[in-house]
Amino acid sequence: MNKNMRLTILAILAVISLTAQAQKKILIESKDEIIEMATKELTLAMQPPEGSLYLFKQEFNIKGEYIFDITIREKGEVASVFVAGNEGGTIQQQNLVKDKVKNFEFSFKMPKGKTYKFQYILNFDKAESTRSEP
Repeated sequence: MNKNMRLTILAILAVISLTAQAQKKILIESKDEIIEMATKELTLAMQPPEGSLYLFKQEFNIKGEYIFDITIREKGEVASVFVAGNEGGTIQQQNLVKDKVKNFEFSFKMPKGKTYKFQYILNFDKAESTRSEP
């Protein structure tokens, strides 16, 4: 292998390595901090013009207020979503929103083997969301 080819391969590997490092999720160990960060990310997702839940609302004309019990696990993944309440939305819209939340990925990770549950209210009528105390 000539010197230029080796340098090219090393440069490509360096770029791949930097990209992988930039995408690593931060580890949060405190339950309170994890829930606080999760609620902030969901709230941000509801904000116009580019929040993923805001865009979802626009695409599917979602109406109503939905109360969800959300359980998150290790890698910032949503483990489960339980509908605790629905006001003003249809069952079809409720299920669409539930599936969207189930596929939500948080930007942090948690200690291995840990799961945390919290209640969250998504209000598509007022374009706001809040964490509620269970």
